[in-house]
Amino acid sequence: MTSPYGPGLRHSHAEDVYAFLIGCSLIVMGLMCLHKAGLVTGGVAGIALLLSYIVPMTPGNLFTVINIPFLLFAVRAMGARFALKTTIASFGITALASVIPSVMELAYVQPLFAAIFGGTVIGMGILSLARHQAGVGGTGVITLWLQKSRGLNAGRVQIMIDAAILTLSAFFLPWEKAVLSAVSAFAMSSVLMVFHRPGRYIGH
Repeated sequence: MTSPYGPGLRHSHAEDVYAFLIGCSLIVMGLMCLHKAGLVTGGVAGIALLLSYIVPMTPGNLFTVINIPFLLFAVRAMGARFALKTTIASFGITALASVIPSVMELAYVQPLFAAIFGGTVIGMGILSLARHQAGVGGTGVITLWLQKSRGLNAGRVQIMIDAAILTLSAFFLPWEKAVLSAVSAFAMSSVLMVFHRPGRYIGH
């Protein structure tokens, strides 16, 4: 659908940097909440969280390691510009995940609040990056590619992928945490379903 406001204004480099800082910071904040509550979520963030309870690596470092094959796919499927921005975002998340705990400590978070708030702010972080032609890598690359090439809603596709990740997590987490992890994944995907729809945003 053609926008009555024209093709939209291209983001400046300064606006891209600002959006990246906001998006990466929100994702790290959400990961901190979920990790403190012992939960996981969907996407590559959920895989990183789940593995962090099993192997002696931080979610931020695991996030980057898991992302490598998806970033290679992004070059082929989404173009070099998108892949470069996604790589910058991925390493930005890892860097902030290392820095933020040294300036802020999360002593306690109620699990249900962590699930809703953590999932939502991760979704908002992903949205901030997506609107500046970047992703966080991982399954987000797949969902954004399917929306761009096939017209499939990124949020709905993400829910199907998340269902598989959460089913796997149920073998490693207590049932109540598995249920709350599903809540967090739904909160994250709902942000994309509602706010990242074709024709709703014309900036690029």
